[in-house]
Amino acid sequence: MSRSKLEYIWLDGYYPTQNMRSKTKVVADFSGKLEDCPVWSFDGSSTRQAEGGDSDCLLKPVAIYPDPERRDGYLVMTEVLNADGTPHASNGRAGIDDDDNDFWFGFEQEYFIMDRSTLLPLGFPVGGYPAPQGMYYCSVGGRNTHGRNLVEEHADLCIDAGLIFEGINQEVASGQWEFQLFAKGAKKAGDEIWVARYLLDRLTEKYGYYIEYHPKPLGDTDWNGSGMHANFSNTTLRTCGSKETYEKICESFRPVVKEHIAVYGEFNDQRLTGKHETASINDFSYGVSDRGASIRIPIITVEQGWKGWLEDRRPASNADPYKVAGRIIETVKSANID
Repeated sequence: MSRSKLEYIWLDGYYPTQNMRSKTKVVADFSGKLEDCPVWSFDGSSTRQAEGGDSDCLLKPVAIYPDPERRDGYLVMTEVLNADGTPHASNGRAGIDDDDNDFWFGFEQEYFIMDRSTLLPLGFPVGGYPAPQGMYYCSVGGRNTHGRNLVEEHADLCIDAGLIFEGINQEVASGQWEFQLFAKGAKKAGDEIWVARYLLDRLTEKYGYYIEYHPKPLGDTDWNGSGMHANFSNTTLRTCGSKETYEKICESFRPVVKEHIAVYGEFNDQRLTGKHETASINDFSYGVSDRGASIRIPIITVEQGWKGWLEDRRPASNADPYKVAGRIIETVKSANID
């Protein structure tokens, strides 16, 4: 009889920034299939998702991946349900309106690698600053590149887990990196970002590091913040061949700026200042190849005859991809397109 370790991963009830939680279920003769993952439960009173007198919440498996770090292991992404089987208020995945997977997402997850002993980003000396920004972005070599071993190992883990992992690069600030993931279907895109974050966070345990997802961890200084740029498309964007249609879809975002910012991550006002490749949180703009705009129209989209995708540059690095994707879909579907 074989025994497998299923790591159930869920999002807790902390607001506005949820945290990942996980625990292991050992099962006998497991098939490796999602449909054979049982519904499980946990103590919601310990995660701000229930009261102590009625504390049980349910974990509904929604995606499964091989766990590349554990023998006979699997990573099981779950949704949190109330005891009666309805979606918990903290469950952003359940509200995504994309049952046909027409929407495709490519998320660019930025983050800082922090040294647990100094509580500073890698490359930062205690009591001071490293050389100014300029030489860190896509750098190579020990002077400007910090944390590559962890980043490379994380990339391998994501690929081995079967995620649609598309790339890595060091970002503009010292100790700041990015990875990219793509998925057809908003729910799958969110699943894969959360599983990739899980693998990254778990990996830091053996390095003496931790990951900082705060969008502006270095405060009001001349250092870049971290975002989670959301590249998105649907059939219309991929095939319309119309500048006018693209502009109508972009304009549909203008009247709902506050609704987007509300789910684009805590402390995002510290990052969206109009500096460091961001638009001001108080403005809305779009433009071709404009990394200072709220929404960038990629030049490739234009060169392909207005067939491609858009990039919302506003989501913060700590945003919930489920909520980001859900809000983008709602807005795009509201566009008045003939």
